[in-house]
Amino acid sequence: MREFSCPDRGKCLLACHHTWRDACGVFGIYAPGQDVARLAYFGIFALQHRGQESAGIATGNGHTLQCKTGLGLVTQVFNEEDIAQLQGDVALGHVRYSTTGSNVLANAQPVIGEHRSGLFALAHNGNLINARALRDELAAEGVQFEGSSDTEIMAHLIARSSADCIEEAVEDMMSQVKGAYSLGIITPTKLLAIRDPNGVRPLAVGRFNSAGWVIASETCALNTINASFVREVEPGEMVIIDKKGMNAVQVLPPQRKAVCIFEFIYFARPDSHIYGKSVYMSRVRMGHMLAQQAPAEADLVIGIPETGIPHAIGFAQVSKIPFGEGFIKNRYIHRTFIAPGQKLRDLGVRMKLRPLEESVAGKRVVVVDDSIVRGTTTGPEIALLREAGAREVHLRISCPPIKWPCFYGIDTSTRSELIASRLTVEQIRQHVGADTLAYLNMKNLVAAVGLPKSNFCTACFDNDYPIPIPPDLRISKFELEAEPAARGSK
Repeated sequence: MREFSCPDRGKCLLACHHTWRDACGVFGIYAPGQDVARLAYFGIFALQHRGQESAGIATGNGHTLQCKTGLGLVTQVFNEEDIAQLQGDVALGHVRYSTTGSNVLANAQPVIGEHRSGLFALAHNGNLINARALRDELAAEGVQFEGSSDTEIMAHLIARSSADCIEEAVEDMMSQVKGAYSLGIITPTKLLAIRDPNGVRPLAVGRFNSAGWVIASETCALNTINASFVREVEPGEMVIIDKKGMNAVQVLPPQRKAVCIFEFIYFARPDSHIYGKSVYMSRVRMGHMLAQQAPAEADLVIGIPETGIPHAIGFAQVSKIPFGEGFIKNRYIHRTFIAPGQKLRDLGVRMKLRPLEESVAGKRVVVVDDSIVRGTTTGPEIALLREAGAREVHLRISCPPIKWPCFYGIDTSTRSELIASRLTVEQIRQHVGADTLAYLNMKNLVAAVGLPKSNFCTACFDNDYPIPIPPDLRISKFELEAEPAARGSK
């Protein structure tokens, strides 16, 4: 546990270090007189699906900040003693999966900085596309970095602002960064919520009791602590919460709304709502559309646990083919898509899933999954069904082929990683060993969510990036760890 006080005001940034040794998920709460650290713990526990590499909580007690972070799951990082020591009226929590910067303690969040107006803690969900240029500029000015995340860059920009207050310093930072960012920031006395001008990553505001306020990456975290949803943070907006209540400032002009449609397909928890739309019902409707678009003659419909199940239920409802369980999932295995390395993805399939032989043996099976990204887990999953005696396997995917990398906060930064950028649908079918394969088309995907396509970022499907990507930009999550001489020219 660290309590922070900086002698070199306005220029320092301290990472939180501790003894317990990471979609990210952001959760903040302002609730004087409440056990805010415990509430933040529950909040980030509800957001654990958004990141499983590190977790952290910072609190403000009116005078200073305390922070604890660690590598691992929320339950691994915090114990009862930790929560008891994190005192205050305002708290900020974070769970991480790495998109910029590797999975090391120095990259855990929240990060602590100090502006001329005082200490602050910052937690981030998203990805900056100009992180490299900003880091080089800061390094040229003598800034020393603890880690290699773009979150630390934003914290340094705030810390070095000549503005008189934290709100104006945040505005200065927002004028310099480009990309996707949904941020929570606390000072010892207030809570801020900030969203990029396109609103790529979700961020909601909720009410807690009569005097408290909450911000969260997803509404499911509000429900966990019995907070009520108020509204989403608007694109380009900063929401300020303190003893005076809630105030909002439109810092940057909103651009076209471009929330990541992959939140609806896979990333968000099914009991969340985004843009007022139920994630669960959107997934069920994707299954409806998929059954209409690509029917199959089969005896059983199964979903790949967990996220494929609502899609499969929808497929079964329309196709009139019975829905059943085909796999039993080991609940203690991390998500394979967001595991930080390919070896963990490859090893995870047999550890994660066990086919139900009694359910699938001798049957023609429709397997419904939310997506195929790298293609490393789908083939082994189908092989498991074959081993269990499935007579036919018809694979149905509830989104179009993913052909383009994401630069806004999902760890797919090069086309070579994406199987659909290299192979045709027929080649993918052969590669994974399915009898048939079909993807939901874009029109039906958008119809299933129920909002115009112009509200979404669909770049991973169609190369239509809402925030322009420089043509020579090639982002790696380890980009900020390379020394300038080793990077060469761009």
